[in-house]
Amino acid sequence: MSFTWFISVDDHLIEPSRLWQERLPARWRDTGPRIVRDGDSEFWVYEDRQIVTTGLNAVAGKRREEFSPEPITYDEMRPGCYDPAARVADMNQGRVLASMLFPSFPRYCGQVFHEARDKELALLCVRAWNDFILEEFAQAHPGRFIPMMIIPLWDPVAAAAEIERTAARGAKSIAFSENPAKLGLPSIHTGHWDPVWRACDETGLVVSMHVGSSSNLLRTSDDMPTLAFMAYSAAVNQAGTLLDWLFSGNFARFANLKIALSEGSIGWIPYFLERAEQVVDKQKYWASRFDIDMNAAHDRGEVKSAARFDLDTDIRRLFRDHVYGTFIEDHAGLRLLDVIGEDNVMLECDYPHSDSTWPDTIEMAGKWLGHLPEDVQHKITMGNAARVYDFTPADPATIEVS
Repeated sequence: MSFTWFISVDDHLIEPSRLWQERLPARWRDTGPRIVRDGDSEFWVYEDRQIVTTGLNAVAGKRREEFSPEPITYDEMRPGCYDPAARVADMNQGRVLASMLFPSFPRYCGQVFHEARDKELALLCVRAWNDFILEEFAQAHPGRFIPMMIIPLWDPVAAAAEIERTAARGAKSIAFSENPAKLGLPSIHTGHWDPVWRACDETGLVVSMHVGSSSNLLRTSDDMPTLAFMAYSAAVNQAGTLLDWLFSGNFARFANLKIALSEGSIGWIPYFLERAEQVVDKQKYWASRFDIDMNAAHDRGEVKSAARFDLDTDIRRLFRDHVYGTFIEDHAGLRLLDVIGEDNVMLECDYPHSDSTWPDTIEMAGKWLGHLPEDVQHKITMGNAARVYDFTPADPATIEVS
C-alpha cells in the first residue's frame, strides 16, 4: 500500500440547526428551515412540512447492530455529522485528507427547495447553504473540503448566476439530479439546462449527481425486500444517468463539461459501455433518422420523433473525457479497471451514512488497491479527485493527528 491519506468525493453533512436561522435575513427566519423539538422527537419545519433526520444518515461511531432507520436527534449524533471542527477531527482520525459534502435536509441536489412554494425564500435558502459550505468549511479549513454547491433547480438562469457567484468564491462542483424528469423538470435532452451546462463549462465546476437525487430510486415492485432494493437501485439508477448523458449531445456542445456519478459504484460501467457500443453498431442507421417509443413499438400508430443521434458518436471517448465514477467498496470494478480507465475512478467513504467505511477506509482500501502500481493507487485515492475538481488538498505533513 502506497497511500496513508485519501480524498473522499462523496460524504454528507447533517445541517446544523443554526444554519438558516443565522444566515437568512431576519424577516425570513420564522418561515425558513428551523428545528422544532416535540418531547423526545426532533424535526425540521419548513413551510407546511415536517422533515426528520433518519438514523441511517448519521451512524458514524456506531456499531452495525445499532443502525436504525428511525428518526434521530442531534443529541444522538456524533458531532462530526454537523459541526465543521468536529468533522475535521473525524477526517483526521480516518485519514480523509479532503471531503466533498452532499446536503441532507435539502436532499441530494436541493429538491426540498425546488418543491417549496415560496421561491424567493427558497433561493435565499440555497444561497445560505452554499455560503455556509464556502465559509465555515472550505475557507475555515483550507485544503480540507471540496466546495460543492446546490442550485435553484426551478430556474436555470438563476442557477447559472449562482454557479458564477460561487465559482468566484472557490466552488468546485454543483449537485444536480441524476434524472430531473422525475422531479417534474425538463430532461437533459432539451435545451432547458443550457445556461447551467454553459456556466459549468466556463467555470470548470463538475456536475455531481448522487444516486437518489431524482427522488425516485427504482424498484421491481412495491414489496421488493429492502435489502434487495438497496443492492439493486444504485447501479440501475446511475446506469440510466450515464447512458442519458452519453447520448444527450451535451458533451459535444460543451467540450469542458464533466460529470461525476456519486455513490453509484463502478463495477457495472464496463457492461453498459459495451452495450452502448453494440447498439450504436447495430442500430445507428435507423436510430439516426428517428426515435421510437419502445413500449409502443408493436402497437398501431407507433410513436416517432426526430432523432438527435450523431452517427460518429464515440462512446469510449465521451466517457473517458467527461465521466467519472466513484465507489465506496467495489472489488468487481477494480478488477475491470483496465476497461473503465484508471483516470476515471475516485474513492469515497460516505461519512456518516450506513454504507460508510470510515474510520477504516485506509486499511480496507489498501487491501483492494494494494496490487496496483503506486501511481494508479495515487490516482484513485487522491490524484484524480484533485485533477477533476481542480482542487489543491492540504499537505498531510501540516495535519496533527491525535
